[in-house]
Amino acid sequence: MSNIIRIPITNIFADGDYTGVIQVGQAKKPMNVLLDTGSSALALDGKKYQPDFASGDQSTHLAQTDSYDDGSSWTGAVIKSALTVGVGDTTATLADGNVAIAYKASADMFGNTDGILGLAYASLDDAFQMPQDTSKDHYSSAQVRSGKDATLVPYLTQLASAGVVSDKISFYTRRSTVHVGAGGAHDPLNQGWMVVGGGEESTDLYTGNFQSAKVLSDDWYSTNLKAVIVGDAQPIAARLHGPRGMSTNSIVDSGTQSLEISPQMLAAILSKFPAAQKTLLSKAIHNNDLVPTAHLQLDTWPTITFVLQGEAGDVRLDVPPSNYWQVNTEKVGMSAALITVGDPGLTILGLPLMNGYFTIFDGEADGGKGVVKFAKAK
Repeated sequence: MSNIIRIPITNIFADGDYTGVIQVGQAKKPMNVLLDTGSSALALDGKKYQPDFASGDQSTHLAQTDSYDDGSSWTGAVIKSALTVGVGDTTATLADGNVAIAYKASADMFGNTDGILGLAYASLDDAFQMPQDTSKDHYSSAQVRSGKDATLVPYLTQLASAGVVSDKISFYTRRSTVHVGAGGAHDPLNQGWMVVGGGEESTDLYTGNFQSAKVLSDDWYSTNLKAVIVGDAQPIAARLHGPRGMSTNSIVDSGTQSLEISPQMLAAILSKFPAAQKTLLSKAIHNNDLVPTAHLQLDTWPTITFVLQGEAGDVRLDVPPSNYWQVNTEKVGMSAALITVGDPGLTILGLPLMNGYFTIFDGEADGGKGVVKFAKAK
């Protein structure tokens, strides 16, 4: 298991979220997919990839349907296809990868991308056995969910099981929104790397030692948020239990553009800011307002520190004001607050947290439950 694959990624096509190219089928058609550690299915837009059954794609009786926090959704037929990641001399190919071809999708599902690559655990990769070949007979989402539960192995786990790479994925990112006014796709701030099968060896992307946060359940990269600290204020203790149906109170997620914070915790965090900053930040969060960067004086804002349960002691992760306020968003000279109101009891630690760190999602550590490792990004 020596393959370590680097894939260039960009936030241009998904309006801030990151995408990378995989190659599908014997013809190795390039497909630009959203990279999401908050889900597990690999789904391609059926309008952009038509299976070539004569050349090796294989149909099945399996179907999938999925929906996301933003309300987008898709339903599709599962096929087996050759899937290749990497560029140049460093690639990895899975001969019979599981991939759903979405024949129905909400208007906002794929946008300018060609699909979505889920990188979380198998328990989120629901599939259903249907009576007929799902590439020929298309079922509605309700019909699919009434089918017989079936086991489907996610792409990254398939790669690891086949001995192609380790069950490990790493990200190097700089932004949570597209940086405007400096070159678009050629702007280094809008680019990054995804490392498949490794991370620690990429010393050009990080500095210092890693902190390892425990993953407490094998679904999402579910973590235990213990406290939040605003600047030099006293820590705000987090509720120990997450919402109904969740085993923990926080998730680390590459597919979320913001720090999505539960209403109770957000109110407590805002109370720690000086009055003028609290008013400005609260208005930007709740009204989704852009703010002139010149009005912010970012060097006067506090760092927000998230304290997670670690493998050996607490993990302290800093989000500086330059990451929870992102400059030159939508318009040059304007900034956006990358904090949003989440569900009660749950905090999703998205890209603004990851932007400051080289982040490794290691699914093999801790007996297969995994850890999320953070080192300061270069």
